[in-house]
Amino acid sequence: MHRQLAAILATDMVGYSRLMQADELGTIHRQKAHRKELIDPEIARNRGRIVKTTGDGLLVTFPSATDAFRAALTIQRGMRARENDTPEDTRIRYRMGLNVGDVVFDDGDVFGDAVNVASRLEALSEPGGICVSDVIFRLVQDGLDEPFKNLGSQRVKNIARPIPVWQWTPETDPEDIAITEAPLNQRVQFCIAPDGVQIAFARVGKGPPLLKAPNWLNHIEYEWRSAVWGPFLAGLAKDHELIRFDQRGGGLSDWEVDEISQTAMVSDMATVVDAARLERFALFGVSQGCSFSIRYAVEHPEKVRCLVLLGGFARGALKRGSDEQSKLFEASQTMITQGWGSPNPVYRQFFTSAFIPDATERQKAGFDELQRVSVGPGNLARINRMNAMVDTQHLARQVRAPTMVLHAEGDRRVPLEEGRRLAALIPGARFVNLKGNNHALVEGTPAFDQFFTEVSAFLSEHGS
Repeated sequence: MHRQLAAILATDMVGYSRLMQADELGTIHRQKAHRKELIDPEIARNRGRIVKTTGDGLLVTFPSATDAFRAALTIQRGMRARENDTPEDTRIRYRMGLNVGDVVFDDGDVFGDAVNVASRLEALSEPGGICVSDVIFRLVQDGLDEPFKNLGSQRVKNIARPIPVWQWTPETDPEDIAITEAPLNQRVQFCIAPDGVQIAFARVGKGPPLLKAPNWLNHIEYEWRSAVWGPFLAGLAKDHELIRFDQRGGGLSDWEVDEISQTAMVSDMATVVDAARLERFALFGVSQGCSFSIRYAVEHPEKVRCLVLLGGFARGALKRGSDEQSKLFEASQTMITQGWGSPNPVYRQFFTSAFIPDATERQKAGFDELQRVSVGPGNLARINRMNAMVDTQHLARQVRAPTMVLHAEGDRRVPLEEGRRLAALIPGARFVNLKGNNHALVEGTPAFDQFFTEVSAFLSEHGS
């Protein structure tokens, strides 16, 4: 047994069971050829040592980060060329994770935290891509001059601390690189909810405080860098201090939680308010975050100056008395439970196409990536059911804070009539009909500009 510093490469074949079921002998033959002609020689050329193999994967150690990444990069590019003529659904593709650290070698095996992190990074990677830890990125970015996309800090299983993650793929968009390298000034902090769950929250900007309630999926670091939410959040922070947090079960908050419920979400809002030492503030909700905001405003009227509610509802999909809405919910649950963890993005695109149908392809790809890295299928199914069971109609009638309700006329995620109903329930609420079909507002659309014109005036009047 001995301990030493090493770079660790963890890799596995995407969809191995499916490929074997479809063509066992053909998959084995192609895999052996790839190993013999590309993978094993490239590992050896870069001084790597294969520690262990499984039917679909490898664990490899290297003496340096540069050696490890060079081998991974050559293998991924080589696999792309070798499998290019194979039909898309039967291609052999690998995911790879790279980390470096102090590891223990014992009886031909390797152990340690660095190995665990490499395995988790591999699980985060896009098919055909390479996810690397921050230390690997810092070591190789100048020497190899490859484009990386910043995925922000990620919660990974069995690792207590968030891990900063960078990803290389053959399709990395240079415009995404510009976004990830933009200077960031948000401050990430953590607090503990009454039931012991750790909640991550972020503060950015200067001015009167504006608290954003949690919505569909959150990742406070990735959102801030993304082409979808980045410009929107920057707009909110232009004249305010924006405070927002990752809801329990996803993002940088704890994933392994006993309770995911509306009560827990509103309690977490109160925890963040206390940790951020907010006295009075404007409260902003999107989608189901509108219902959370309503409940918080009724339970803590002394804290809330005003409410801004976008694309919201007072009753969830299963509380609307609509067969169509119930069927859409069941379809969404099937997509989550059967395919959320799949390398095939079509399952996540079911949601993307409903949230931002009018967005650019780049914005849609960013939204899909945000969903992929923000939450696992088990927690997402719980969140989705919680949202479908929301009913805050009785509470909406008790809101006394000045309120503005905004809703896109062609919203495909939450029908326009639900936004109108929400405005009708809240005494004195203003209603603004936004142009377009997007549930989440993206830069470059009329609704995006209209939102900030209306909300800026409203917050100037009531938010400070």
